[in-house]
Amino acid sequence: MDEVFRALADPNRRRLLDSLNSRNGQPLRELCSGLDMARQSVSKHLAVLEEANLVTTVRSGREKLHYLNAAPINAIADRWIRRYDRRRAETLADLTKALESAPMSDTAFVYTTFIRTTPEQLWRALTDPAFTRRYWGVAFETDWRPGSPMIWEENGHRTADPNQVVLEAEPYRRLSYTWHTPTPEWAAAAGIDDDLLTTLAAEPRSKVTFEIEPLGQTVKLTVIHDDFPEGSTMRRMVSSGWPHLLSALKTLLETGETLPAVPDEARQS
Repeated sequence: MDEVFRALADPNRRRLLDSLNSRNGQPLRELCSGLDMARQSVSKHLAVLEEANLVTTVRSGREKLHYLNAAPINAIADRWIRRYDRRRAETLADLTKALESAPMSDTAFVYTTFIRTTPEQLWRALTDPAFTRRYWGVAFETDWRPGSPMIWEENGHRTADPNQVVLEAEPYRRLSYTWHTPTPEWAAAAGIDDDLLTTLAAEPRSKVTFEIEPLGQTVKLTVIHDDFPEGSTMRRMVSSGWPHLLSALKTLLETGETLPAVPDEARQS
């Protein structure tokens, strides 16, 4: 947490976070054009933010895109939010909310967390129904080969669709698949009304990618959920669901325990 506080102490770095909060997923050239700072200075500040895990980068062709990462802010809130009265915590709570609230113009959601586990155990937790049911309430039927179909089982309903497929599967390193199909059965179980279901069904299908990187006794997990259209309703919903879901995954792997039931807005992802 020392690195997080040091990173946030600099006003220029806070301006960079503000810029990304306004429009996430910017390359270096766009961040430089929007701020009165030299390219080298911006690069140095971004390196500090990335070291503190406040910014996550994702390669897109020849460019590196920068995304806000709310995980360190969540950790700060979890540690101190109950020790101080609400007034003293308002600023911290507002910052947490700001970092987790993605702009409607974004077409991707990126989140990084560090888990005290092994790449093998994390891979199993992402693919084995015995694990996924415990922290997600979802089980996948697939052989985890690229191009293979995926059936999502949740709340007693099985969702099958030709476009629900495995995209990439490199054990212990990278996993990617298309997102589930919003069906009437899924909507009824998740408490989604007909109007919202119609909106979700009209959007193009998104995809999620898990990048796994061993770091000593921990594993860095980066989740990239992208291919959303501008103003995506599904993107807004998953941005609320993923932080809680990944926190539940981390807790299960590190303690063997599960978190309380995922809130409705999170399960709707």
